Amino acid sequence: MPSPTTAAETDQPLTEREFAGLMASLAPFEAAPVLAVAVSGGADSMALALLAASWTRRRRGRVHALTVDHGLRPDSRREARQVGRWLRQRGLRHHILPWQGAKPDSGLQAAARDARYALLTDWCRRRGLLHLLTAHHLDDQAETVLMRLARRSGLAGLAGIPAATPRSGVRVLRPLLSVPRSRLHATLRRRRQAWLEDPSNNDRRFARTRARAALAELCDTGVDAGAFAALSRTAAQASVDADARLARDAAAAVRLSPAGFAEVCRPWWQAATVDARRDLLAALLRTLGPGVYPVRRARVERLLRVMLAVDRGQWTLAGCRVLLQPEAILLCRETGRLPPPIILHPGTERLWDRFRVWLARDRQPSRSLPTPPYAVGALGPSGWRQVRDQVAFAPPAAVRPALPALWSGSHVLAVPHLDYRRADRGLRTPQFSAIHAPAQAFVPALRRVV
Repeated sequence: MPSPTTAAETDQPLTEREFAGLMASLAPFEAAPVLAVAVSGGADSMALALLAASWTRRRRGRVHALTVDHGLRPDSRREARQVGRWLRQRGLRHHILPWQGAKPDSGLQAAARDARYALLTDWCRRRGLLHLLTAHHLDDQAETVLMRLARRSGLAGLAGIPAATPRSGVRVLRPLLSVPRSRLHATLRRRRQAWLEDPSNNDRRFARTRARAALAELCDTGVDAGAFAALSRTAAQASVDADARLARDAAAAVRLSPAGFAEVCRPWWQAATVDARRDLLAALLRTLGPGVYPVRRARVERLLRVMLAVDRGQWTLAGCRVLLQPEAILLCRETGRLPPPIILHPGTERLWDRFRVWLARDRQPSRSLPTPPYAVGALGPSGWRQVRDQVAFAPPAAVRPALPALWSGSHVLAVPHLDYRRADRGLRTPQFSAIHAPAQAFVPALRRVV
C-alpha cells in the first residue's frame, strides 16, 4: 500500500486515481466488481462509499452500502435512514441491517463489533458478494497500535489492522489504512456531502477515545500517526515470518479434527522453544474457542508457565479445555461456554458454536420422520448415554459432550462426528451435517505486507 501522506498533503481530498491505486493493492477483483461497503454515516465511511461507487462505475460494477443499526441510541434508526437518503441521491443501493435480540450488560462495544461483522458478512455471503470494504484509516491504525502497546501485545497485535482479512467466506478489505482522517473529511467537503457525528467518539469511557486523545498529545513530540503506521508495518512483516514458522510447526505437531478439537504431539512440545509453544497454543485457542479475536498474550503465557511446571493436568482458557496428557496435549471446547441450542428447519443452514449446520429437506414425504421442531445443540452427557452403545468409534471423552447433535425433544437424532443417525423401525432421520467453520483459520494465510 502506498506510504502515508506528508503533512502538507493531509488536507487534500483523496483523488479517484489515488483510490484506484489503493484498490489495486488489494486485487484481484472481478471484471465488473460488485462490492459491499460498511457505512455508518460518519465522514470516513461516507467518503469510502462515494470513492468505491466511482471506482466500480468505471469498471461497470456496482456498490451495495450496508448500515448496521445497533439500536443502542434512540436516534439510530432515524440516522440510518438519513444515510440511506444521502446515498440513494448519489445512486447507491442502501440496506439497513438491524442488530436484534438482547444486548449484553458488559463488553457492549466488543459485542456490537462482533454483531456488526456477523451481520455484514452474512448479508454478503448469502448474496454471493466476495468483497466487503470498511473505512479504517491511518488514524484508526495508529490508535489501534497505541492501545495494543498499552496491553503489551505481541507481534500480531502490534501489526495493527490488516489491509485484508478473510471472514466467513468474505474478503474484508480496508483500502484507506494509509490515508489520514483529514483527507477523508476534505474529500467530502470537495463533493459537498454531509455526514453524521457519533457522540460516542468523544466519550472518555471508551479506550479508543482515550487513545485518540493520547495520540494528539504525542503529536506535539513528533510521534504522529505515521510513526505508528511504520511500527505496524515492521511488526506485520515480523508477524508474517512468525506465521510461516507456525505453519511449519502445525504440520509437524498438530492433528486438527473436523469434530472441533486438536491434539499436539507431546514429544514436539517438549523439544520446542517457549515462543513456538506459546504461538501454537494461542493459535489453537483462537481457532477452537468461541472468540473472534486473539487471546491476550499475558493469559497464554500464564497458562504456559503452569503447563511447563507439571507433567499432567487440565485447565480452561478462552472457552477451551486444555488437557496435558502423557502422549499428547488435547484442546477442545469448554462445555460450560457453549451456546444454547438453536432451531433448525429442514432445508436451512445456520451457525451453531463453531459449526455450520445444515438439515436436508425431506424428499420422501411418505416416509415417517421424527417429530419437529428440530434443534441443534451440544450432545452432552445425556445425549452420549443415548448413543454410546450404537457408535463404532468416538473421540476422547473430554470432546464428546461438546459435539453438535440434532435433537427432537429429548431424543438424539444424529451426531455427524460419531457417524450416528437414529434408525428406529419405520422412522427415518433427515440428513444432518455439521462442518467445523472457525472464524479464523488455525494457520492464517500467509500475507503480503502492504
